[in-house]
Amino acid sequence: MRKKTLLLCLPLLFSGTAFAENDGYQLEQVLVMSRHNLRAPLANNGSVLAQSTPKAWPQWDTPGGLLTTKGGVLEVYMGHYFNAWLKQAGILPQEGCPAADSVYVYANSLQRTVATAQFFTNGAFPGCDISVHHQEKMGEMDPTFNPIITDNSETFNQQALSAMNAELASLKLDASYKQLEQIIDYKDSPACKTDKQCNLATEPNKMSAVPGKEPGVSGPLKVGNSLVDAFMLQYYEGFPMKDVAWGKIVTPHQWQQLAKLKDGYQDSLFTSSVVAQNVAKPLLTYINSALISERKADSPKLTVLVGHDSNIASLLSAMKFKPYELPKQYEKTPIGGKLVFQRWHDGKGDRDLLKIEYVYQSTEQLRNAEPLTLSTPPQRVTLALEGCPVDKDGFCAWSDFEKTMKDVLH
Repeated sequence: MRKKTLLLCLPLLFSGTAFAENDGYQLEQVLVMSRHNLRAPLANNGSVLAQSTPKAWPQWDTPGGLLTTKGGVLEVYMGHYFNAWLKQAGILPQEGCPAADSVYVYANSLQRTVATAQFFTNGAFPGCDISVHHQEKMGEMDPTFNPIITDNSETFNQQALSAMNAELASLKLDASYKQLEQIIDYKDSPACKTDKQCNLATEPNKMSAVPGKEPGVSGPLKVGNSLVDAFMLQYYEGFPMKDVAWGKIVTPHQWQQLAKLKDGYQDSLFTSSVVAQNVAKPLLTYINSALISERKADSPKLTVLVGHDSNIASLLSAMKFKPYELPKQYEKTPIGGKLVFQRWHDGKGDRDLLKIEYVYQSTEQLRNAEPLTLSTPPQRVTLALEGCPVDKDGFCAWSDFEKTMKDVLH
């Protein structure tokens, strides 16, 4: 039913000759694992947002969870950039459209992921007939992208809950909760006045690891994640600063503190080793087949996958990526961000090499809707896998990558 997939990664420092620095290296295949671009908040006014504050939330033109018009624009810009890069690197022809089988685009079957893939494709291949593949039934998660627990044993359940609670316990979030309570006026919220829940830092969180469902948590961490997500999306969408968190976030330090709640939510649910390896397995299997086990001479040169931050977070953990920092961003898995896996061939050494990079828009590039070109690129950070040591230019041996994937999928 589906063809293979490839991944794409880009170098940390970009110049017009960034891809020609390694004499004799030729880019041969790219696989991109993308998060969808800018959406309206998932939690709308009737939910946790309304319960957590007496304040009125600003209205969105877009229904909750759907890609916004601006999200489409931002993704077109990312597509423009990839078009320029892939032409420069020789993956795309300089003129005209790519060969029919050389590009494969596959998205999860929700509006925000399919629309992201369509806008990226429009930007990267303007005027070309490149299909976006997705399962027929829209609005339901595609099994490849669905980060649900598939092990129904009691042993796994206990291991997962233990690992998730350990991850949660390692988070230092008191200052973040305090900051959030001040912004939302939590003491006057319905949650405090009616339900007597008045202190986010001391209320309990309850983890869940139910087979057939995503890892979950109830309590202040879920509340904090929903609220901070809404604030960040307001900022990216371009709401006036007086309407972003009611004008109460005025320093980068505040954003950094608040982002810890969002990252902490992601980390505690999806990044413990035992959970990540389980929930990411369908996606890992797909990527492995695209890049390694089923790759043939006529496989697509470019594969683009579009899913969610939970996909990227669990993938990074399951594959044992080394810790990384994303300059000019507050999130660890930012809106529209892309893991880019690249297979390079070293002609002189007659060997294949892997390079993986995180390509993403900075908070300002998102808010200001800045067009992306080779001279005004997105942010790019070279990543490293524990089992695939990189050289000074960020390349590791393809044979080490194959071994890493085999170990992950054992």
